[in-house]
Amino acid sequence: MPIPPTGSKQLARMLPLAVIAVTGAALVAAYAYAAGWLSPDRLTPVLIIDNFHADFGQHPGFRRNHAKGMCVAGYFEGNGLGTPYSSAAVFDKVRTPVIGRFAVPGGNPAVADTAGPVRSLALQFTQSNGEQWRTGMNNTPVFIVNTPQGFYDNLQASRPVPGTGKPDPTRLPAFFAAHPESSAFRLWVKGHPPTSSFANTRFYSINAFELVDGKGVHHLARWSVLPEANAAPLSPAAASDPNALQDELAERLRAGPQRWHLQLQLAKPGDPGNDATIAWPDDRQVIDAGVLTLESTVAQDDGPCRDINFDPTVLPRGIQVSNDPLLAARSGAYARSYNLRTGEQAALHATPGASR
Repeated sequence: MPIPPTGSKQLARMLPLAVIAVTGAALVAAYAYAAGWLSPDRLTPVLIIDNFHADFGQHPGFRRNHAKGMCVAGYFEGNGLGTPYSSAAVFDKVRTPVIGRFAVPGGNPAVADTAGPVRSLALQFTQSNGEQWRTGMNNTPVFIVNTPQGFYDNLQASRPVPGTGKPDPTRLPAFFAAHPESSAFRLWVKGHPPTSSFANTRFYSINAFELVDGKGVHHLARWSVLPEANAAPLSPAAASDPNALQDELAERLRAGPQRWHLQLQLAKPGDPGNDATIAWPDDRQVIDAGVLTLESTVAQDDGPCRDINFDPTVLPRGIQVSNDPLLAARSGAYARSYNLRTGEQAALHATPGASR
């Protein structure tokens, strides 16, 4: 029978177990903090998603925001001009497959395409080495707020009043007064009427990111995709059609691919990377890094984008998150939405005769 270790030998054997235990406890505590378990009044992904439910109702199986959308597929061809600033393989002279999703804001999957001025384009680039770059962009170069708390306040101010279906007319003005940073977003929307198509719309990353080159040097950047299709105003007839943008894009893609140029805007010292309400000056260096080509569209119910969580913090080597606080909040809310809808979809498909 082996003799039990004593003294320093026993301590030496126990030390690794103690380290594991402490590390595990720290991870659990960190997760508990992130989930809000240790601070019930703290703003959490659960609270954010609960407010989407309060604003838009519950629609099982759908995203909690940008619920109405359509899948698209195509590819990106890098031209090598981005490689001095990022070591990500997507910027090499290669073709990278892309799955994307056009959508409109809000949690109502039956909303009209043209109900509001904001549109979105989410993309997933899958590099040959298996790494992915996911990005969620809007057609506005700035966001309405610059903190998660501001976004939460906006959700509450926008909540429809029972019986009217519209926000309380006193709450939004109060929100704007309390959040003067929202003025840039409102001015941009006022001065840029919606275009006639997803295909002739420019989309922006809004948040800043860090491009990391092969020497490990960081370059603060934002990006956008600039359409080759000429802009045209939305017609009154299209504005009254609830599926105008989706139907128009499907028709365009049947006629041929649609293309956008990926533009990398590089910051100068002093440009903020942590405030999505401030656009950088137009004189900042812009790199045309390649062409995004979209070839086909599929309904989101069974399309390739259905099961993708377009978390903007899923990044390949060569691209990193900045210190923008909205990025972590977006990641957490997206994960909460993804877990809810995929669980609901699984339950729905397990029910005989059920359909969505």
